[in-house]
Amino acid sequence: MDAYTVLARYYDQLTGDVAYEKWADYIQRQFRRHKGEIHRVAELACGTGSLARLLAQRGYQVTAVDRSADMLCQADQKCQGLDVFFLCQDLTRLRLLEQADAVVCCLDSFNYITRPALLRQAFRRVHQALCSEGLFLFDVKTPQALEEADGQVYLDETEDLYCVWRGAYSRRRRICGYGIDLFARQEDGSWMRGEEYHEEYAYTMDELTAWLEEAGFTDIRQFGNLRMTPPQEDERRVFFTATKKG
Repeated sequence: MDAYTVLARYYDQLTGDVAYEKWADYIQRQFRRHKGEIHRVAELACGTGSLARLLAQRGYQVTAVDRSADMLCQADQKCQGLDVFFLCQDLTRLRLLEQADAVVCCLDSFNYITRPALLRQAFRRVHQALCSEGLFLFDVKTPQALEEADGQVYLDETEDLYCVWRGAYSRRRRICGYGIDLFARQEDGSWMRGEEYHEEYAYTMDELTAWLEEAGFTDIRQFGNLRMTPPQEDERRVFFTATKKG
């Protein structure tokens, strides 16, 4: 089953622990560090629009992109009245209506592209989508983080919702798969069961740097999780910034 179909309606309930305000603060810190002015922002894999809404509320013109129409339906409702334009696109076929000053992709969304050749294609598409001197900002889970998910069980439970995630990592394939079972109480008191399967690929930081260079990016830097300093050796999440030179 495709990812983020059944899950879309309940995604915000299941991610209440994500500090989106802190993510938006961090994005703005990186924008201020960048030399060029940033007004037009494209957020890739925008999900239900939590970050897109915050960025629009902070004065940016936002194009929010996701391949899941179900997630975009939730995002559209959340961003009513704000300067947010939605595109339903696969990141490997990204094509904005106008070039952006910055492209951001958060919450390890690039790990979900599980074929290296397609990730390299996505990087090339991002490069084309940026204006001269534009900024590319994204984060990934490190291989260590994905390996540690092997055999782990994650449980989200409320009075009306019960969701179990089971992780399994394959060293040979470098892929962590998540089997998801979701039970949700309906308005008539009955329970609906849904299932999804997600996969994330364990990219190394050297691979990502090489492919960014291959796509034409320069000034490639790495940062620790929501920090402005380089990542530590045991980092579980690493942020990248890169610039499209004129």
